[in-house]
Amino acid sequence: MASGRKLNPKPDDLMSWYDKHRRRLPWRALPNQSADPYMVWLSEIMLQQTTVAAVKPYFEKFLKCWPTVQHLAEVKLDNVLTEWAGLGYYARARNLHACAKVIATDYDGIFPDTEEALLALPGVGAYTAAAIAAIAFDKRAVVVDGNVERVMARIYAVQEPLPKAKKTLKALADGLTTNHRPGDYAQAVMDLGATVCTPKSPSCVLCPWKKPCIARSRGIAADLPRKTPKKQRPTRRGLCFWMTRSDGAILLRRRPEKGLLGGMMEIPSSPWQRDAGDIGAAKHHAPGAMLRTRWTPLVGMVSHTFTHFYLELELHMATIPDKRAETVGRDKDIVWAHLDDLDNYALPSVMRKVVKHALKSGR
Repeated sequence: MASGRKLNPKPDDLMSWYDKHRRRLPWRALPNQSADPYMVWLSEIMLQQTTVAAVKPYFEKFLKCWPTVQHLAEVKLDNVLTEWAGLGYYARARNLHACAKVIATDYDGIFPDTEEALLALPGVGAYTAAAIAAIAFDKRAVVVDGNVERVMARIYAVQEPLPKAKKTLKALADGLTTNHRPGDYAQAVMDLGATVCTPKSPSCVLCPWKKPCIARSRGIAADLPRKTPKKQRPTRRGLCFWMTRSDGAILLRRRPEKGLLGGMMEIPSSPWQRDAGDIGAAKHHAPGAMLRTRWTPLVGMVSHTFTHFYLELELHMATIPDKRAETVGRDKDIVWAHLDDLDNYALPSVMRKVVKHALKSGR
């Protein structure tokens, strides 16, 4: 940080800029209107580790299906997972539904308005609690997402890399957070980071805080914030089993509630590990393995990137007689689904890739 220089980023300068350039977002209240806590909460959960562009259609779809938290609480988790499919990080959907139930049952459908009470809700962490308190209830709260971290790192030329710098950056953000229009202020800093103080090629000439920004004066704005190099993602492999019956229906299986893609539907697969092994070693993970099903491998594989690893899936196919299909279908986690109905099931993106590969390869 610079020494001997008085820093003076003025919140009023930022607010004047925000009043002219604020983003229009489906969940954001119009000027001089009160924010809807349900819309703020729903958008913030969706926006965790996801871009605004990706969230917009999902937010609008959810709001159309379930216009209030009470509506969301009353539906089955399967419905929520199905509508969430493709947005990723599916634990958020499970927590979203659990949180809706708590709000509907314990709070009579009214969101609590303090950070402490919000933090006690399923799926609500420190950032989300602060964002809801500020934006939905206009209470002073230190809201720090990736955009805010970037703005603070540049204004104060913080050299310490992320994630170690998080505590420092939050303290700096706290020093600028106002009691006046705290909800608008929180959104203003995030908008500044999203539209002006961008990760690459920041538009410093347009920034309302360009004068007090140390990184700009030093010519290092684009280099901040610094980040600790990420560890290389490992690759995991598995075998997927595309099983069809005589009418063309395919077999789907529900994944365990806990763990990756918990509660979602899948084309049954072996465990995803460093070495998938051959079909002989892995076929006991296929539904109806005891039926001596004959599996035919497909050429090619499905690749997918998760946060912490890459996944490669080989696909093996089999068609079984109806009597065997009936035996397999007795498992409570098994469903026979026609291709035209797949949109009605909570298939994550990786499994939709598997379906596409199977159909392209001539199922």
